Amino acid sequence: MSAPAPRRIWRAPALRALLAQVLAFPLTLAAVWLLARAGVLPGADGGTGAGAWLAVALVQGAWAALLSWRFGLATWWRAISLLFPACVLLARLAAETLALPPAAFLAVFVLLLLVYWSTFRTQVPYYPSGQAAWDTVAAQLPDRPLEVIDIGSGLGGLVLDLARRRPDCGVSGIELAPLPWLASSLRARLTGSRARFMRGDYENLNFGHYDVVFAYLSPAAMSALWRKASAEMRPGSMLLSYEFAIAERAPDRSFVTTDRKKILHLWHF
Repeated sequence: MSAPAPRRIWRAPALRALLAQVLAFPLTLAAVWLLARAGVLPGADGGTGAGAWLAVALVQGAWAALLSWRFGLATWWRAISLLFPACVLLARLAAETLALPPAAFLAVFVLLLLVYWSTFRTQVPYYPSGQAAWDTVAAQLPDRPLEVIDIGSGLGGLVLDLARRRPDCGVSGIELAPLPWLASSLRARLTGSRARFMRGDYENLNFGHYDVVFAYLSPAAMSALWRKASAEMRPGSMLLSYEFAIAERAPDRSFVTTDRKKILHLWHF
């Protein structure tokens, strides 16, 4: 049974990080007032230089990081909460110094949105795998016709590589972010590849339609991936995960690709 909608929304780390910044604001005002009264804060004599604003941003970030910890967010979210206000301030100062138009920031925002799309919800950023991972995956595939899916296929490198190596197999990729999906689809069309690319959420797929499922996701997504795989994958199929293991079950085999951190994990069903 799925969790109620408010609980699912609250589970989104980006929302909790945003709430931490909002709640940190009145705490920052109080802290800055006390620091200014004590003569500790730069610019307490009435100046409004960059040093004073940077100090305020760091105070805001410190409160937000503390609240992020209290909300149970992962370590990297606490670091983001700490540095976010200072980064916003530095971006504004850079814009004023370089006379950048507001449209430049809008363009960067749209570009990042098209690349990362729903990372705030899925907690799965874009991770490129690379040729070493592709070689290792190809070496594990049985010598028979297979249906292979790369969930979160990014720019399509693995899918295109396997489609070229294994013409006897049906190789597909699914990607939620619009720009990587478009790039991979265009690469397949321009090279005449048989690879197929779908735009969507792999959670809506039935893993029972595939012999091999490859994932390069993130630690936050692995438990949900295992629940789905164990419920849907048929006997004789295999799940491959690059770099990230599954806490609920140890892999049947693991293969070092480039170094001890870049490991391909394999589970048989």
